[in-house]
Amino acid sequence: MTPIENALLSAKKALDRTIANKSLLKAVEDVASRMAEGFRKGQRVFSCGNGGSLCDAMHFAEELSGRFRKDRPPLPALSITDPAHLSCVANDFGYEHVFERFIEAHGQKGDTLLGISTSGSSPNVLKAAQKAQEMGLFLVTLTGRENSPLGALASVDLCTPGGTRYSDRTQELHIKIIHILIELIEQNLFPENDTERKKG
Repeated sequence: MTPIENALLSAKKALDRTIANKSLLKAVEDVASRMAEGFRKGQRVFSCGNGGSLCDAMHFAEELSGRFRKDRPPLPALSITDPAHLSCVANDFGYEHVFERFIEAHGQKGDTLLGISTSGSSPNVLKAAQKAQEMGLFLVTLTGRENSPLGALASVDLCTPGGTRYSDRTQELHIKIIHILIELIEQNLFPENDTERKKG
């Protein structure tokens, strides 16, 4: 097979393993319901990660505060990406504290933190998770390794192993989980927009 075919087959195998993981699929459904209920109560969702996971955290938040497929009211979701905050805290306290300080400043009991780390061991995401737990936030993690330090802290760990020692397959699964979470949240809060279900 060509390198392209190999890459696509590897991605398909990772996706097939995820589809077969019924406990993970149920956990995704439960998390979406919990987030939707939080939005109903006026609570917020924060998200954080590093590198590609930071991009996923941003994508998750902007799809909620903006829109996913159809127009609807904005939802209070925020990724921890403000460069002034990140550079200030990194400079004054150390990079491992950049997400933790933001949660301490802005998080409220009942809010949700989505912490994303393919390894499940990023120090700054771990510290944010510990602070969220301490403050009574609902902690959801997106990881790529079973029994990771981050997953052990979570209220719910959505673990999607990519099947290789690299992070790219895990990241591809993470964005799929993120899109599904958003779709389920919208179905829950704005059923009138759910054209796919109406077709079915």
